[in-house]
Amino acid sequence: MTQHVSPPRDGTGKTAPVDGPPAWRVQLGRADVRTLTLLGVLAALVLIGGITQPDSFLDTRNLQLVLTQASVIGVVTVGMTFVIVSGGIDLSVGAIVALASVWATTVATQEYGFAGILFTAVVVGVGCGLVNGVLIAFGQMVPFIATLAMLASARGLAEQITDGRTQVVTVPSVLDLGERDAYILGIPPLVLVFAAVTVIGWLVLNRTTFGRRTVAVGGNAEAARLAGIDVRRQRLYLYLLSGLCCGIAAFLLIVLAGSGQNTNGNLYELDAIAAAIIGGTLLTGGRGHILGSVLGVLIFTTITNIFALNNLQSDVQQIAKGAIIVAAVLVQRRTASTH
Repeated sequence: MTQHVSPPRDGTGKTAPVDGPPAWRVQLGRADVRTLTLLGVLAALVLIGGITQPDSFLDTRNLQLVLTQASVIGVVTVGMTFVIVSGGIDLSVGAIVALASVWATTVATQEYGFAGILFTAVVVGVGCGLVNGVLIAFGQMVPFIATLAMLASARGLAEQITDGRTQVVTVPSVLDLGERDAYILGIPPLVLVFAAVTVIGWLVLNRTTFGRRTVAVGGNAEAARLAGIDVRRQRLYLYLLSGLCCGIAAFLLIVLAGSGQNTNGNLYELDAIAAAIIGGTLLTGGRGHILGSVLGVLIFTTITNIFALNNLQSDVQQIAKGAIIVAAVLVQRRTASTH
């Protein structure tokens, strides 16, 4: 006797569609197209750089410099991506990097050597992230306002600590990380740190419960709460993560510059947000891509390098960045309206 199996039905009693690819395959397809597009843009920029300044741009030292400069803002962008995915924003990342860099390079801190500088930079970053997280998650402050207040406070404190002067690093073990002798297979240590942060960030966002909760909070905070997610605690953790990334970036910047200044991290918040946006992260939350954000960082850093090598004015560079951001947002809107 043959058993008859009824076709699946949806909530309205109508027969549910059974054809078509699964949702995860559709999402993967979109991610592949976005990644290939960003890689195409990056390849085009490399081609332009190679044509306009073949001797300078394609030089190994210059390419290493581009990757090293991208590493600092790249680490910040990874943390920013998590915050934006959750539906938040962090305008204080640049100021936190500045504060962490100057606090970690005071004479008193440098007496504790390499470990003291690294520990101080990370603790200051996490501490600022904790303040942001508490104000937003438990103080019910709007992220824009809370992080704007942190931006002003951290910048002011950084200037007070330095009294407007540059704090030169005198710890050899820190300075040695920026020397070519420290490169591993031709790769600067800062780039390796950036790569490690990127891989860990991708795994956390895409392969862990923490990442799924982050996406859920950004997609619909109330639905996430009803599903049993502690939304306030999750937001606190996310700003702690952003602060941690700022602390790591501050240490990388100390190695790169060999000093701490209250002007460090200037406009990092805008660069990080812009890189995340062109990488496919929605400002409204609920969707984000670590790899896309990293490619966004590389695109912006490459643009800056090409403009510098060709002695072009910085205002034209900013216009080019703005055009790329607008184009990325328009593509996002078009993609959202067609799916």
